[in-house]
Amino acid sequence: MDVNQAKQEHLLALKVMRLTKPTLFTNMPVTCEDRDLPGDLFGRLMREDPSTIKGAETLMLGEMLTLPQNFGNIFLGETFSSYISVHNDSNQVVKDILVKADLQTSSQRLNLSASNSAVAELKPECCIDDVIHHEVKEIGTHILVCAVSYTTQSGDKLYFRKFFKFQVLKPLDVKTKFYNAESDLSSVTDEVFLEAQIQNITTSPMFMEKVSLEPSLMYNVTELNTVASGKESESTFGKMSYLQPMDTRQYLYCLKPKPEFAEKAGVIKGVTVIGKLDIVWKTNLGERGRLQTSQLQRMAPGYGDVRLSLELIPDTVNLEEPFDITCKITNCSERTMDLLLEMCNTRSVHWCGVSGRQLGKLSPSASLSIPLKLLSSVQGLQSISGLRLTDTFLKRTYEYDDIAQVCVVCPYLSPES
Repeated sequence: MDVNQAKQEHLLALKVMRLTKPTLFTNMPVTCEDRDLPGDLFGRLMREDPSTIKGAETLMLGEMLTLPQNFGNIFLGETFSSYISVHNDSNQVVKDILVKADLQTSSQRLNLSASNSAVAELKPECCIDDVIHHEVKEIGTHILVCAVSYTTQSGDKLYFRKFFKFQVLKPLDVKTKFYNAESDLSSVTDEVFLEAQIQNITTSPMFMEKVSLEPSLMYNVTELNTVASGKESESTFGKMSYLQPMDTRQYLYCLKPKPEFAEKAGVIKGVTVIGKLDIVWKTNLGERGRLQTSQLQRMAPGYGDVRLSLELIPDTVNLEEPFDITCKITNCSERTMDLLLEMCNTRSVHWCGVSGRQLGKLSPSASLSIPLKLLSSVQGLQSISGLRLTDTFLKRTYEYDDIAQVCVVCPYLSPES
């Protein structure tokens, strides 16, 4: 902490001290084997040391609390607390004392004073005390500016300032990944899975009190960080959710469009804002920290002009027996289409019915459900492919392969076969 003091002699003295909680005493245990020359000497000394934990003397952590010896580290999201004291060192009464505390960051200047009114008088050997608090929301250099103005008995108005400079560090490293997946067969839009990787880059362990995702207006969120255990759900990280220094933990969330937006493919297609993470933790003796990320954005899924999805498909079908499926075609473009459906046979899948069927005009964001019939000539897990849509207005063709998979079994074979 850098301090610039005024050269002029003043009647008042300003003292500023950061308020932090004490820390547990740490020691460096020295041990040896019983057959070594010292024998049990080191072990006996550790057992007699009042600062060690009885029965666990070799642990570096002790039972005693130690007061901070320096300014320490300030991390983003923590609360900075400081004690400000103005003492009258003179033998005369000082009047109209005004103490002001500002915090200067790289982007703004904040007034932290509890009161902006002046104290009428301050007698000799008396002091004015104030405690300020501020939740740190920016990384980088911070300067605490403490200014004192007062009036002497002779009527002179005096003024001085002190500057206290400190750095705010980053406590967590947050990385996010997005995955698109089919939400269900009847939905026009995809579910979005968010993986958040959170790493503790401080030098002390953290207790992760809360890591939640606040979704945007168009999405509902489901947390996937718990497992069902009877009637209650338990965290996948255990009851004591500690994150050791430099350790990383993955959190998973599923976002699904709200019903009022789910059928509007054109609207949800352009949505890139997903939401923001809210992270709350505690360190050492319960110091609380909180971070909120900026709005998380992803690349919008590219559905193309026409999207084809399945509304109905059986899980298992019989070999060489026709079965029914229902396809849903959605116009994701901003123009009206006149669609033609063609069905092309593959090595294992054979379509039943007339290919080259006219589906008619489909307006933007509109959907159309079509029942189709097909059969498979090969056993096993088979992929449904071979559908082709053509927009006769623009003479543009869209081909769809690997639409879904179905299990084909032979009804003439017993399970033992």
